[in-house]
Amino acid sequence: MRFIVIVKANKDSEAGVMPPPELFEKMGKYNEELVKAGVMQAGEGLLPSSKGLRMKFQGANRTITEGPFPETDQLVAGFWLWKTKTREEAIDWLKRAPFDGGVEIEMRQIAEMEDFGDAVPAEVREQEQRLRAQVEHAAKS
Repeated sequence: MRFIVIVKANKDSEAGVMPPPELFEKMGKYNEELVKAGVMQAGEGLLPSSKGLRMKFQGANRTITEGPFPETDQLVAGFWLWKTKTREEAIDWLKRAPFDGGVEIEMRQIAEMEDFGDAVPAEVREQEQRLRAQVEHAAKS
């Protein structure tokens, strides 16, 4: 099972306020444990929404809205991609995250092709397999 673990933004992360060095150290140790356990596939922090944009799609039209965005509690400050055997294992890892002070984390299971059942045509399934193989090959290069 794969999960995306989303670290929600707050006023400090949106203002570009850096966490204290101790949190960086704790996070480094935590990430190292995740990697050694084979759980972490990726993990990154994101710059504030003032450095981002949103694009709205309406037919052939594309409308860009530059950040910052006002709904801080709806924004993402960072993420991990995890692979675990069970949902409970992912929850156990999440409980060990070195956060405090009201940080909110959202964990969502990533949909796999099997989750869509017969709704996905066979040729699209084959294309998905080819693309995944190409991505893995490019990552190793």
